[in-house]
Amino acid sequence: MLTAFARAFKTPDLRKKLLFTLGIIVVYRVGTHIPIPGVDYRAVQACVDQASANQGLFGLVNMFSGGALLQITVFALGIMPYITASIILQLLTVVIPRLEALKKEGQAGTAKITQYTRYLTVALAILQGTGLVATARSGALFSGCPQASSIVPDQSIFITITMVITMTAGTAVVMWLGELVTDRGIGNGMSILMFISIAATFPSALWAIKEQGDLADGWIEFGTVILVGLVMVGLVVFVEQAQRRIPVQYAKRMIGRRAYGGTSTYIPLKVNQAGVIPVIFASSLLYIPALIAQFSNSTSGWKTWIESNLVNGDHPIYITMYFLLIVFFAFFYVAISFNPEEVADNMKKYGGFIPGIRAGRPTAEYLSYVLNRITWPGSLYLGLIALVPTMALVGFGANQNFPFGGTSILIIVGVGLETVKQIESQLQQRNYEGFLR
Repeated sequence: MLTAFARAFKTPDLRKKLLFTLGIIVVYRVGTHIPIPGVDYRAVQACVDQASANQGLFGLVNMFSGGALLQITVFALGIMPYITASIILQLLTVVIPRLEALKKEGQAGTAKITQYTRYLTVALAILQGTGLVATARSGALFSGCPQASSIVPDQSIFITITMVITMTAGTAVVMWLGELVTDRGIGNGMSILMFISIAATFPSALWAIKEQGDLADGWIEFGTVILVGLVMVGLVVFVEQAQRRIPVQYAKRMIGRRAYGGTSTYIPLKVNQAGVIPVIFASSLLYIPALIAQFSNSTSGWKTWIESNLVNGDHPIYITMYFLLIVFFAFFYVAISFNPEEVADNMKKYGGFIPGIRAGRPTAEYLSYVLNRITWPGSLYLGLIALVPTMALVGFGANQNFPFGGTSILIIVGVGLETVKQIESQLQQRNYEGFLR
């Protein structure tokens, strides 16, 4: 990986792209520290300093925003509205025929879907910004902090609208920065911004574990966490690269005196075909009951049960439901993102077949069978990665959204591998020696 970056800096046009990407990252990080108007920054800092390690309902969103959510800054919502909008559009593509037709139209259809994603991102940013402002005004953003009720001193309608518009505009700017990295940088802009947001929480989270440690002034705990993190990164890299390759043979066709086709290739089916999406879905779904209970004034038994069992990430009921939801969403997302019938039809159209399997419906059934078989270990792997590091790190005083925990480590490793692959592919395009050997 380091060799690829070193070679990229030696190539002039790639060096410009890398420096441009670094400049966008600096602008993004600066925006995460600029408070929005109408917020008492001193009160926010006082509450952030007094906040416990567990950030509760807003921990996941705060992690995706690089810590900007609890700071209530211009980029407080971060990249989360865009991620949510992208997932929603991807799910609707399977349900709405119009979106499915646009997806099949190629570049023009993809551009239209991207435009819809932008509109939905702005709408979600308005919704989430309004919820964040309402939470900050009520003092529920920092439960137990004496200064929580004075975070928004002026609660007039004008100030509220200004705060919501500022955060929505910040989300639009983040979306624009991500697209700039995709177009003029090294590519994969939104994922890189997500990577930076999560990586920005590394130093403070690691240092907090050192400060709370008792062995050798906390250095034993610090070193243990670093070692566990390296082991988990190696495991994730190994599984993320694992794939089942389905061999595909294309028959020869004679057109005039020339023979076309006859090539051999394969369909790569990854063990973790769903990526990090099931973990995000499961986390978001488990936050909904806790969010309802937090804003409810009821004193009934259901609220007490939710607060006792579905708020703390180390509770057995929470762990069990979290694991089962991850497994369910892994199968669900794979089912809607990979269509065996469509793949089988495309193979049949171009004269392709799997050796030993008849073209058409038998090929689709075979692909579905293989996909279900490899999704089981993939879903169990996701559940274990999401839970085992979390439970281990809670013992060291870390929160459940620690960078070496489930969601963050999957995103960091996945984005890192994808970025390195893109850099290597661009290097290969500029230094291709195939005709010179």
